[in-house]
Amino acid sequence: METSLYLPVKSFLEHAGYRVKGEIGGCDLVGVRDDDPSVVVVCELKMSFNLELILQAVDRAPVADEIWIAARISAKGKGREADQRYRNLCRRLGFGMLGVSDTGDISVIVSSVSPMPRTNPKRRSRLVREHQKRRGDPTLGGSTRAPIMTAYRQQALDCASALQEGPLRVRDIRSSAPDAGKILISNVYGWFERRERGIYGLTDEGRNALTRWRGNGSRALEDT
Repeated sequence: METSLYLPVKSFLEHAGYRVKGEIGGCDLVGVRDDDPSVVVVCELKMSFNLELILQAVDRAPVADEIWIAARISAKGKGREADQRYRNLCRRLGFGMLGVSDTGDISVIVSSVSPMPRTNPKRRSRLVREHQKRRGDPTLGGSTRAPIMTAYRQQALDCASALQEGPLRVRDIRSSAPDAGKILISNVYGWFERRERGIYGLTDEGRNALTRWRGNGSRALEDT
């Protein structure tokens, strides 16, 4: 699975000076620099180098300053990483290629170069904002068919944890979840119910969510 590539690639990018998190805005990995948050690097993962991996990278290009693709190196040495046409295509697009061995070693097949100017500032801003708001790195890049621990879900879990012992006013929850008001009112996941004006309680769905997500991204749960 692509998730097996995540930690080696994350380590490579962190050594290059980026703070990396997985599965943000549809990107397998997103890295930003603490000394320059305006610089964004994105990496897409696949078990082998193929056209779909290139197409994914093209789709991510409008939100990043630097694009990498990473895949498992073919054991027989006959994968796309050995195809000069594939490597040249990456060079023309300005994409870097990373090969991941069975032991997790990273090799730079094609270095990333300065790409063409990007054209989607709104999408890019959403990506950076989610990276900054998400606590820790709770989701492995390359994950599919599973809910992602977003910054919104983390705060919703903080609200649910605060309501475990009984109904509370919104203002009593904001210390652990600054967006508590919007989260409780919108009730996207069906975890909350309005008991009185400004007072909310936890539903059975909310209690089940706390059990399911325990220890995975909620500050309140991590502290218990």
